[in-house]
Amino acid sequence: MAIMTVRCERCGRANRVPATAEGTPRCGNCHQPLPWIAEAGDADFAQVAERSSLPVLVDFWATWCGPCRMVSPELERLARELAGRVKLVKVDIDRSPGLARRFDVQAVPTLLVLNQGTVVARQAGAAPAHVLRPWVEQALERGTPAGPAAA
Repeated sequence: MAIMTVRCERCGRANRVPATAEGTPRCGNCHQPLPWIAEAGDADFAQVAERSSLPVLVDFWATWCGPCRMVSPELERLARELAGRVKLVKVDIDRSPGLARRFDVQAVPTLLVLNQGTVVARQAGAAPAHVLRPWVEQALERGTPAGPAAA
């Protein structure tokens, strides 16, 4: 299981955050919610993303994709700002072709919001930061799983 070190933005303490866990990761010192950013692939996507207790923002990306590299820092910033409300899971489509097929990824980046493993929102292409946050927040507010046609 992958473990990421995350520095608490409130107190500065370094914390180890596993890719999978129950609940919401919190700082061991000040108990502030921590951003939850993980990578997943064909073999562990169900455990990392679909069984998450938090809604999941999935970023389907590729190393060769310029727009993906532009939107990635914005997604990570969003994960920090929405710590305790959303988990960011990054999926490299070249390493995980099964997931790319399963979710019918036609362009990268493609973003999904999953709630309890069900797609509640989908967006293809690199959106600017001022569009991403309201899109994610609306998906979190909807919260009720809807079919793959949800927008």
